[in-house]
This record gives sequence, structure tokens and C-alpha cells, in this order.
Amino acid sequence: MLIDKFLTYLRGERRYSEHTIEAYARDLSQFAEFVVGRITNNDVSDAVTGDLFVPSAVTTDDIRAWIIDLSSKGLSPASINRKTSSLRSFYKYLRKIGVVTTNLFLGIEPRKEPSRLPSFVQETKMTDVLNNLEIGFASDSFAVRRNALLVLLLYTTGLRLAEIRGARLGDFTNGYSELRVLGKGNKERIVPVIEYTRRRIIEYIDDLKARKFCISPDLSLLLTEKGKPVPRSEIYRIVREELEAAGVQGKRSPHVLRHTFATHMLDGGADIRVIQELLGHSSLAATQVYTHNSIAKLKEAYNSAHPRARKKGEGK
Repeated sequence: MLIDKFLTYLRGERRYSEHTIEAYARDLSQFAEFVVGRITNNDVSDAVTGDLFVPSAVTTDDIRAWIIDLSSKGLSPASINRKTSSLRSFYKYLRKIGVVTTNLFLGIEPRKEPSRLPSFVQETKMTDVLNNLEIGFASDSFAVRRNALLVLLLYTTGLRLAEIRGARLGDFTNGYSELRVLGKGNKERIVPVIEYTRRRIIEYIDDLKARKFCISPDLSLLLTEKGKPVPRSEIYRIVREELEAAGVQGKRSPHVLRHTFATHMLDGGADIRVIQELLGHSSLAATQVYTHNSIAKLKEAYNSAHPRARKKGEGK
């Protein structure tokens, strides 16, 4: 089946994460079911032969009808765009292998999404998080110390969840002061590791040795007490609980720590193109969203400090 071949291509050649591949599989399966079940004027779509989905027979009208159907079910523009992106990538692959010859997505524009600022942790609250991590590093529990390292790494490197899950001991270079990261689209980048985090990594590796784990370059960085890679769901739970323990409100996820890393770097004076490189963004536009957070912070400081910005009667 062509969908299965496409997923194998994503896994083998593009080296996408299993989480991403599962999302692609789900989106494409939903589209196939929609096309198979679509009836126009009592005639089944040409993209159906019996009960089988025929990708080469799909038309632009089929895609538009699917988008309309998703919208009628209340899906957000962002969700619809993501699903459409999965389908677009699938048909780009089909053109590459010669199954289809035309671009079905010409004239299909992304749905307009409301602008949303990335959620991040304020610096004062992040100080509380880091203070709690200090307590965690002093614990006698391997799991507690590992959890503290996980949160510290996410905040000080800005890694994606899939990237930190895929990190191996051999990816560290130059005395653990640099980390080689394989990001989206199989793109490699080097992320510096600050001295404090570097020391905590070395301590953690000593913990692994004390537990008699076989230390090798291929060993996953984040391990359970039984020496298995920490599951994705467990990483979510760890981050949520660590942020909650420090009183962080709102979203509490690994990606929030990535946003926090970028926002604090920008607030600290880092050049936006440096942040782009550290985050592994392919375009500057993806990084520029963090400037809005900084502008909002500047406006807040201005309104609270400038005598003409304060409300009448304040500051007297």
C-alpha cells in the first residue's frame, strides 16, 4: 500500500520520530476513509475501486471537500493545516516516485490561524524551578536526579522532546560541552552546553556507571532505573510535575521549556539568528514569533515606568 511505503520512507530516509509518523498515518488514514466514503450524485468518487483507496485518482475537489468536512466538524484552522500538510507531503512523495504527475494542491491555501504567542515560564518563576532542581540533584534517588537533569537540559538547550529522547551519550563532544543534535528533516546542528549543565551531565553518567549500566556511545541519554529509554509519556509527566511543583501556571510541557529557552535568550540580548540556529528552525519566520513576547515585556515595563504611560494619579 502506498501509504505504508510513504511511512517507511519517513522512518528510513527522513528519520522522522515515531510520534510524527503516527500523526502522518492517522491523517492519511482519515483522508482515505473520507474519500472511500464520499458519494457525489450517488456515484462513488473515482478515487475508489471497490473498498480500496486509490491515491492516483484523487482530485483537488476531493481535497477541498475533505477540508470543508474537517471544518464542519469544528476542527481548528491549525489542526486542519497540520492534516493538510500531511496529505501534501504524501502527494509530494507520490510525485517523486512517479505515481502522480500533477500537483493537486495548487490553489489550496492554508487556513488562516489566529496569532498566538508561545507559552513560556517567566524568569522569576523559572528561578523557583531551578531552585527545586537543586534540591533534586541532592536527592539519593536516581530517578529524582535524572528528572532534574531532564528539565535542566530542556531549559538550557531548547531541545525538542523527540531530540532529547533521541540523544545518546556519543552525541556529546568536547568534554560534554557540546551536543550534536539530529533535528527535523534529518538536519544536524551543534548546541552548546553551559558549564553548570555539563557538570550535572557528568554526575549523571557517574550514576549510570554506579548502576553498572554498559556505558557506550550508543547508550540513550535518558534511562529508566532498569536501563531502558524513558518513554515519551514519562517525559511529559516529569516536566509537568516539576513545573507544577514550582507553582508554574498554564501550560506545562517540554515545548513550553523550549519556548522559555528562546524567550529568555532573546530577552538576554541574543541575536535572533543565533536563536534560530540553536532551535534548529529552517526559517527565520518560525523564530521571529519570540520577538512578540519580548515586545510585550518591553511594553509592560514602559507602561509601569514612564510617567506619561502610568495612569493619572499613579506614582505621585
